[in-house]
Amino acid sequence: MVLAVDRTMKWKERFIRLSMLVGGLFLFALALVLGLQSGLGAYSWMVFHDGISRHAPLTVGQASIVVSLVTVGTGWALGVSPGVGTVANLVLIGIFTDLLLWSGSIPQARDTFEGMIEVAASVLLLGIASGMYIAADFGAGPRDSLMLALARRTRWSIGWIRWGMESAVTVIGILLGGSFGIGTIMVALTVGPAVRLGFALFGLDSRGRRRRKETGDERR
Repeated sequence: MVLAVDRTMKWKERFIRLSMLVGGLFLFALALVLGLQSGLGAYSWMVFHDGISRHAPLTVGQASIVVSLVTVGTGWALGVSPGVGTVANLVLIGIFTDLLLWSGSIPQARDTFEGMIEVAASVLLLGIASGMYIAADFGAGPRDSLMLALARRTRWSIGWIRWGMESAVTVIGILLGGSFGIGTIMVALTVGPAVRLGFALFGLDSRGRRRRKETGDERR
């Protein structure tokens, strides 16, 4: 009886975690689409994906999946194996992005004011979505996997490597004609605090690890 209850609890916990993973990835895709539709410039990786889609027979979502495949493959070759969360991130964000754009549920901003609102909403959702899918604890995303692999191989700081990756894809995206503008810069400057907010909402510390609850002994 105890074993059956324990199994039921484990399944419920796994279902909740899976729901958080999928929900977080959907919100992440929604944030990316809001930035793209703002007309003021998208998030750095979205600039890159949008640029690719302008020169290849791919949608923005498909470009996202192809880029994610390359980053996962590179990270794997460098020693970081993909997990369930990595694969889900790779596939679902691209699918959700295309579904949102196809449905027309996020309108193109008609003026700068509407664009600013969409950029602000994009930043907030990026933070919440990051906290949600990381709290699900199914592993790093494709870009995070590559970042970790490069950090281990080069011994450079994760912060510098992340900055280098974001800068590189943004520059390439601009050269390809991707959606770049003041909104891209706004997201780059404010996404850090937004992610910290998302981490706090889901009980994560600054490194994305679940905070330990104090026990009676620890309080004493």
